[in-house]
Amino acid sequence: MTATPRLPDFAWGVATSAFQIEGATAEDGRGPSVWDTYAGTPGKIRDGHTADTACDHYHRYPEDIALMRDLGIDVYRFSISWPRVRPGGTGAVNDAGLDFYERLVDGLLDAGITPLATLYHWDLPQPLEDAGGWLDRDTAHRFAEYAAICAERLGDRVRHWITLNEPFEHMALGYALGQHAPGHLLLLDALPAAHHQLLGHGLATSALRAAGAPFVMLTNSYTPAVPFSGNENDLAAAAAYDLIHRRLFTDPVLVGRYPDFSALGLGALPFLKDGDLEAIAQPLDGLGVNYYNPTRLTAAPPESPLPFDIVEFDDVKTTDFDWPVIPSGLTQTLVELTEDYGDALPPLWITENGCSYSVPPAADGTIPDQDRIDYLAAHVEALDAATAQGVDVRGYLVWSLLDNFEWAEGYHQRFGLVHVDPETQDRTPKASFDWYRRHIEERRGATQRQSESRRP
Repeated sequence: MTATPRLPDFAWGVATSAFQIEGATAEDGRGPSVWDTYAGTPGKIRDGHTADTACDHYHRYPEDIALMRDLGIDVYRFSISWPRVRPGGTGAVNDAGLDFYERLVDGLLDAGITPLATLYHWDLPQPLEDAGGWLDRDTAHRFAEYAAICAERLGDRVRHWITLNEPFEHMALGYALGQHAPGHLLLLDALPAAHHQLLGHGLATSALRAAGAPFVMLTNSYTPAVPFSGNENDLAAAAAYDLIHRRLFTDPVLVGRYPDFSALGLGALPFLKDGDLEAIAQPLDGLGVNYYNPTRLTAAPPESPLPFDIVEFDDVKTTDFDWPVIPSGLTQTLVELTEDYGDALPPLWITENGCSYSVPPAADGTIPDQDRIDYLAAHVEALDAATAQGVDVRGYLVWSLLDNFEWAEGYHQRFGLVHVDPETQDRTPKASFDWYRRHIEERRGATQRQSESRRP
């Protein structure tokens, strides 16, 4: 067995998720997830795309590991598919699913790449959704059992774990607005899904610790809440959005309490039980930050069920997803987390940062995605600006290694450093892949030179 490589003081990497790249949705005992059900429902996914094949990573993972080795990364963040490991969400464990992740992890270690495993990236086993999903607190306990199963099989080689990915998006898009699986339209009645995810995070963290895990993180998405104007109502709208996007998913984890929800018209939280906050506020070794863009807020009209409206920024460049490109928002995010949470804040990791640009291969076969290079370069500079202000950041991971199944957008949004032809599955590194490889080499070289200069 190859030992887990020691991570440098600052790690460079890439990130993916199981449902978006693995395919093989009905192979080797994998059960259905909420995303299989949602994608199989007519009208839910653009052009009726499914992830049945996705990037066929389940079969092509050695090729993808070779790409990562060529890229020169320190760490690979991937997610484990809960329905591949425990198809019913409870009951029997699927050894064939765990065997796949053993092969993947061993291949990464042989390539000198540290595995960073995310336990949940939105693919809840469908039987658990049928029983209530994250609206039911029992799901949190089933998640802790699943975490223990993964740690028992993989924990001797996987030393770095993330419990949840972006619980805000999963609650908001999946339970409040109906735009993602499982497709509920509950608005603020979706808040139990937030709490039960956080409870699941805390219980899973305890399970991982019990199995000897030395490094556990939670990954949230973060976005500066920018008021449309200095008007009092716009300022209140931005504060209300920050409350539900950032503080709802950070305060309980870091300081052991929920914020005041009166701005949302809420008082006591009926889903909060004795001992929940103590279970959620487990000490962490890092906090994952997924950053793509700021969010601009204005006061909502009187008939709105929410106290804010999201509006576009003026005169800024956008990605193919129409997301504004504002690198300074990353600096602001990191600095504000550091200032607001102080000593309660563990070291930060940029666990996702990237952009969607569709660039077809040129006549010579190259893929000149200069817009992606410009985006990544500017955001690395924004990261450097934050560290210059004293922010403790330990890693930067690009989303994503591969063009993949981009949820409700199917295969139309392309975030990858590597172009994937959805018909042939051919992989072609883009110009941004070469840029990132050179950047990693240059930063490592600069770090080495600084280290040597300090030697007596």
